[in-house]
Amino acid sequence: MSDVVITRIASATPDLAAFVSAHHAEMQGTAPPESQHALPIEGLLAPHVRLFAATLDDRIVGTGALATVDHGHEELKSMRTDPALRGRGIGRTLVRFLLDDATARGVRRVSLETGRDDFFLPAVAMYTRAGFRECAAFGRYRPDPHSVFLTLELPARGSADDGAHAIMNA
Repeated sequence: MSDVVITRIASATPDLAAFVSAHHAEMQGTAPPESQHALPIEGLLAPHVRLFAATLDDRIVGTGALATVDHGHEELKSMRTDPALRGRGIGRTLVRFLLDDATARGVRRVSLETGRDDFFLPAVAMYTRAGFRECAAFGRYRPDPHSVFLTLELPARGSADDGAHAIMNA
């Protein structure tokens, strides 16, 4: 199999829009609409969000983003791996990449919100293995019985290249 390449995304393509739309479709029925917090493609391309895509043979196989919550605090958003490729390490690689990107830019804390439905159990386990711990609602979130809030304190480091790239063997 070829290498998975992770790059920062600055504009939408039909393939990216379809991948994000599939992300939203997968989550339907896991919680009421007011408890689903995935950003639409326009939100992922906002100035305060850093969106990345993992590609394999020029096909999008994963996404992840970092959105500013507060100075030194960002939120992990829109983590998704192509369902046909789950369990192969793409999600873990994206999380490591995003945490490295945040650390290199001086971010001191990364948090996330995900669902409590059984559908999200593998994601929660992955985040926990990466060092995230359950926390209170943060930023604009309010406590919600359908949400799990997780956070991770990051070590201090240098600065990142804005067009960061990563490669993993898949």
